[in-house]
Amino acid sequence: MLKSGIATLVGRSNVGKSTLLNTLVGTKIAAVTHRPQTTRNIIHGVMNTAQGQAVFVDTPGIFKEKSALAGTLSQRVHEAIKDIDLVVYVVDPGRSLGAEERSILAMIRRLDVPKILVINKSDLPKDEKEFLDDYKNLSEEFLDTFEVSALRNRHVQPLRDRVIELLPEGEPYYPENQKTNIDPKFWVAEIVREKIFLALRKEVPYTTHVEVSGMEEKPDVFVVKANIFTSESKYKKMIIGARGRALKEIGIAARKELEAALNKKIFLELEVEVDKHWTERV
Repeated sequence: MLKSGIATLVGRSNVGKSTLLNTLVGTKIAAVTHRPQTTRNIIHGVMNTAQGQAVFVDTPGIFKEKSALAGTLSQRVHEAIKDIDLVVYVVDPGRSLGAEERSILAMIRRLDVPKILVINKSDLPKDEKEFLDDYKNLSEEFLDTFEVSALRNRHVQPLRDRVIELLPEGEPYYPENQKTNIDPKFWVAEIVREKIFLALRKEVPYTTHVEVSGMEEKPDVFVVKANIFTSESKYKKMIIGARGRALKEIGIAARKELEAALNKKIFLELEVEVDKHWTERV
C-alpha cells in the first residue's frame, strides 16, 4: 500500500519555506525572494516517489506586523494546519528565537501529528549561524531534526525519505504528472510579483498585487497580459520608474524566467493600476 498525506511547512517569514518547497518538489512553484512575507497564498507542491505521494503545503510566514493583509495571512496559516498529517517546522539558524518563533512553537505544540524540525541554510558560514545550538536544543520536541540547504539542495533527500515514511497509507491526492494546485495564470502572476520584490526597495513591493488578465498561446509566441495593482499613485510612479525603466526591468526579468520554464518566446504586457482595495482580493 502506498503512502499519501499532507505535510505543512510552517515558520517565520524568510526562513526559506518556499525555496524548500521548490527543492522538495523538484520544480519552481512558489515565488522566492530575500524579502520577508513574499508568500501570500496557500500553495501545494506535490512530491511523488516509488513509496507514495507527499503534498507539501507552503504557508505565509508569521511576523509581528499588524495590518489587514497580515491578519489575512495569519489566518491562512491557521487554516493550513487543520486536517494535516505532518508538520515540517522550518527555521533559520542566523535569526534568534523571538516572539514570532515562540508564537509558532505554541501553535504547533497543540497539534497531535508527527513533527519534523528543519534547520535550513546549512550552507551559511559558521559565524552566520550563531543561533544554531538554540534551535538544536528544540530537537527533543520533534521526531527528527534535519540540517539542510534548500537553496543548494544539500542533505534534502533524507528529509524526503522521512516525510514519506511518516505519512499514513492512502491513495494519491493528485495525478502523478501534476506538481501543484495552482493554475497557470496564478503561477505567471507569482513570477511577475517575485520580480517586483527583487527590483523594488523598501515598502513598495508590499503595496502590490499581480493579476494575469490574459494568456494566449500562438504558434510562435505566448502572449501574456498582466496588471500590477498598487495602493497609491506614488507607488505607481515608483513601479514604473523614470522613463519606464523599473517596469521594463521587471518585465525583462519575468519574461526571461517564463521563456526558460515554458521553452517558448514570451510577449509580456504589463500595466500598473491604482486600487486601494486590492488586499480584499488576495
